[in-house]
Amino acid sequence: MAPAIPAAMERPHFIGIGGAGMSGIAKILAQRGAKVAGSDARESATADALRALGVTVHIGHAAEHLADDASAVVVSSAIRADNPELARAAELDIPVVHRSDALASLMDGLGAIAVAGTHGKTTTTSMLAVALTELGLDPSYAIGGDLAGPGTNARHGEGEIFVAEADESDRSFQKYDPSVAIVLNVELDHHANYASMDEIYESFEAFAAKIRPGGTLVVGEHAGARELAGRVSGDKDLVVRTVGEDETSDVWIRTIEPKGMTSEVVVVMDGVEYVFTVSVPGRHYAHNAAAALAAGAAAGVDPAALAQALTAYTGVGRRLQLKGEAAGVQVIDSYAHHPTEMTADLEAMRGAVGGSRLLVVFQPHLFSRTQELGREMGDALALADASVVLDIYPAREDPIPGVTSEVIIDAARAAGAGVTPVHDKATVPDVIAGMVRPGDFVLTMGAGDVTDLGPKILARLSN
Repeated sequence: MAPAIPAAMERPHFIGIGGAGMSGIAKILAQRGAKVAGSDARESATADALRALGVTVHIGHAAEHLADDASAVVVSSAIRADNPELARAAELDIPVVHRSDALASLMDGLGAIAVAGTHGKTTTTSMLAVALTELGLDPSYAIGGDLAGPGTNARHGEGEIFVAEADESDRSFQKYDPSVAIVLNVELDHHANYASMDEIYESFEAFAAKIRPGGTLVVGEHAGARELAGRVSGDKDLVVRTVGEDETSDVWIRTIEPKGMTSEVVVVMDGVEYVFTVSVPGRHYAHNAAAALAAGAAAGVDPAALAQALTAYTGVGRRLQLKGEAAGVQVIDSYAHHPTEMTADLEAMRGAVGGSRLLVVFQPHLFSRTQELGREMGDALALADASVVLDIYPAREDPIPGVTSEVIIDAARAAGAGVTPVHDKATVPDVIAGMVRPGDFVLTMGAGDVTDLGPKILARLSN
């Protein structure tokens, strides 16, 4: 039986309903029986999926899209204050609810597992959702990307577990009160919202403080995550479990054996050895799977069965996702946009492709991130054989004077990388066609609309 729908969520209107986080909440509410509506900037497969669930989706933002009887308007931090639907909500005195509050309300009464960290949240949340589903536990989940199997980022299940990606970018993850939480890593990012590592740690500490008494915090091997563990370990109502390749870790990753585009992983937890396959290459994905195993066990799931069920995970959209092959060239898509993520995915691909050439099409995401981390992004691109660098994808930000992709290009060239600047995204398929040869791998990389280029590159190569 579906949990009761909060009164404010009986007839919600979502501004930006096509976004990964927003669409997931809308889908779950629709599956629970709410009358859901919303608007988005453009048509998309997500909009079609929402309509298939009975959701009313308007294209474009206009005051008349908001129904007079809406119970609430749901927004994310990306929605600007001058949005006409927000102005109409104020005129009608309709409550405005942040996405995180809406998601928190969906977790009420369920055993929540919240997955946080600067990197790896979507993958780890997806691994748990797939494995728990494979075991017949019928979890609910809300993820920042579409699962390769079910092809969706969210689902209402009849089981007792709710798995959610917990976003630290705007501190909204502090709204959740999970039974089990994962913090994979802690790094400085989202520079428009955090001025220092001290602020980042304070935010993650506030998140950890919301874990229910007697609950478990699973922390990864990253130095920032271990620092967080040290800061919160004095809480007598919190169990802290460490995951890593260090033998002293509570969940010890004994071996990671690359096997092409997969890895065989051996984990030792509470003196018992577990062996399973991870369907994507790279040490960071093996670490994500081990964290998922630890969190599931903390939530009461049999770890032996869970380890085998993790093998059912076949990937999530934009996380080293194979888009296709044409003319002997494989095109793969990556969401990586922070230097740590870029380096991890490029190292994983280097190990997977062997002696083949690896070409990257990189689109920087946000002016503030490029300003702070552009040099490190350039250093990461030196791991590729050649790179195409696009203009900065602004998302929600206005330009910053003097901050352009040239920051990254100069750093990449200084690190010895071969870089081709491209200002017109539409010309990228032709540029790539002139660079590749059979046997090459092309990696489209970034958090913006660079993902649209994969099919276009394949079509160009087919011709």
